[in-house]
Amino acid sequence: MWQSYVNGLLVALGLIMAIGTQNAFVLAQSLRREHHLPVAALCVACDALLVAAGVFGLATVLAQNPTLLAVARWGGAVFLIWYGSQALRRAFSKQSLDQGENQTVRSLRAVMLSALAVTLLNPHVYLDTVLLIGSLGAQQSVPGAYVVGAASASLLWFFTLALGAAWLAPWLARPSTWRILDLVVALMMFTVAGQLIIAN
Repeated sequence: MWQSYVNGLLVALGLIMAIGTQNAFVLAQSLRREHHLPVAALCVACDALLVAAGVFGLATVLAQNPTLLAVARWGGAVFLIWYGSQALRRAFSKQSLDQGENQTVRSLRAVMLSALAVTLLNPHVYLDTVLLIGSLGAQQSVPGAYVVGAASASLLWFFTLALGAAWLAPWLARPSTWRILDLVVALMMFTVAGQLIIAN
């Protein structure tokens, strides 16, 4: 059970830590202190639901087709190795998170609708959360523990951004910070890929 939980935690953390539209949105709202906690909660809830849909939907399909299971296993390993390699490449390039100023204070409804759009209209969400995380979770010995691990990663990451944004802002603006994060992401991806490759 714990191995499945840890795998879900590591894979999800590795995917959501990369700079992306959802992270940038949460961080921007947090820096402005504009409904940042509801936004973080919404992102966590969406991630948990999408992961669960991917894991349990794919689990049924894969369990009935050993060939698809093998394809998912090796395809997942290849993707994780590629993703880790991309993170290594980013680690050696300049990057920072540029947050623009926004003087307009929006309503909770407007902010939450924007958060939903950023989360659900991004095709990478479905590739990463439903297909990749879901297909990997469907192969775990305890898929439910994997889902909880992935949800824990989302909870940890988004509420860290939401609660610590003002304090973290100068740190997050440094390219060296994202280099370290990308190195950690690469290590996580390579570790889980290795487990898939050596799995029986």
